[in-house]
Amino acid sequence: MFRLAIPTDISERDLVDRCRANDRIAQRVLFERYKRAMFSTAYRIINDYDHANDALQDAFVEVFRNLNQFAFRSTLGAWIKTIVVRQAIRKQQLEGRYLKLNEAIHDEPVPFRDTLTGEELDAAIRTLPDGARTIFLLVEVEGYMHKEVADMLGISEGTSKSQVSYAKKLLRQRLA
Repeated sequence: MFRLAIPTDISERDLVDRCRANDRIAQRVLFERYKRAMFSTAYRIINDYDHANDALQDAFVEVFRNLNQFAFRSTLGAWIKTIVVRQAIRKQQLEGRYLKLNEAIHDEPVPFRDTLTGEELDAAIRTLPDGARTIFLLVEVEGYMHKEVADMLGISEGTSKSQVSYAKKLLRQRLA
């Protein structure tokens, strides 16, 4: 097993400073600290193991290239997550996975049965069409506003709302 010379409980600021100084061990610690959560985010968006790994790798390359720009206005994890989300979206856009839907559909809550498990919900979400799933996850799971999602994806705010509504409709049907 690979042993790291830096304590794993090192503060974010110290870790970032060491990474900025090109300390390869610190970079490994940073990657190890965040890789699972960030892979999970990429995988939920892309729904493909290999593409999620590609997006994760591209995201960490971007993280290390731009670490000097990180100004501690948020947590390091939140900053990295933003990069991962954008990389996953880019990967998906390259494959043309977004559907054009009717923007007039209104957003409404989805009532689920009390016995619904997290595994059942996760499985149902993974069956959604790629574009609807991505936008649903960004809005409903990650907490982005429709305006933010629209800006990230280069779509209208109405399309973002429509995609979430469509995803909820499909989830209602699949979980009924």
